[in-house]
Amino acid sequence: MKKEFFITADGSTSIHLPKWNEQYHSKHGAIQEAYHVFIKAGFNQFINKEKISILEVGFGTGLNCFITFLENNKHNLNISYVAIEAFPLNKEEILRLNYVNQLKASKFESIFKKIHTTSWEIENNISKNFSLTKANKDFKDILYKNKFDLIYFDPFGARVQPELWTKIIFDKMYKALKTNGVLVTYSSKGSVRRAMIDSKFIAKKLPGPIGKREMLQAIK
Repeated sequence: MKKEFFITADGSTSIHLPKWNEQYHSKHGAIQEAYHVFIKAGFNQFINKEKISILEVGFGTGLNCFITFLENNKHNLNISYVAIEAFPLNKEEILRLNYVNQLKASKFESIFKKIHTTSWEIENNISKNFSLTKANKDFKDILYKNKFDLIYFDPFGARVQPELWTKIIFDKMYKALKTNGVLVTYSSKGSVRRAMIDSKFIAKKLPGPIGKREMLQAIK
């Protein structure tokens, strides 16, 4: 599928898919959206733990994984990170991402490269306390049970991929989480919240990132 790279309002790179008229991130800022949704409403709920296991549904550009690594430098948790992606970016596309510069993280440039270049389908040690397993498969094939503390739910929107925002998928997410586990997503659609509730989640709306009024957080 054709991809068009563009710069979002906070200076960070994202990708537009003309066929779907869909973006990988908010046009109001890829980095600010990722921090607000996945770090503030997700990762920060677990910073008092020694270990945390994270599932990302929609690895995409690797931004959520990279900022989680950066944030963990403040907390020094042991993180096991599993990322699902059906359509990985190629090497040329990865080189067009400017997150290292925009995050002023030049000393971790090698980490960003490692996140993208490590082998798929096996566990890789990104650092002494951060492991990454990338799985190239369809989200409907997720079969984990009672494995994760936190899920970053970041597929394309329900307008273009409605099948990924249904009770069938959220049943899988519920099973994948440990008790008291948390799922966070940028979506705030009523139909999505109802699907979460139908899957036994306690789902609530939170203030959204810049350019979006609300987002969803769901607890098992």
